[in-house]
Amino acid sequence: MNVIYGLLAISILVALIFLVVFILSVRNGQYDDSYTPSVRMLFEDELVKSDAKNSTKNDNK
Repeated sequence: MNVIYGLLAISILVALIFLVVFILSVRNGQYDDSYTPSVRMLFEDELVKSDAKNSTKNDNK
């Protein structure tokens, strides 16, 4: 039974360590996405152009 208590304590300790590391990485901006916003406008332009082409094709029919 003592082994179960020891393993439980160790697992809680490891979980807390991972939580602290995750919170610190979020605060330091580790997960900030600086690439996608600069490229997003290119993807949106392609979608708008293809939608405009589809609507003109449908209007001509």
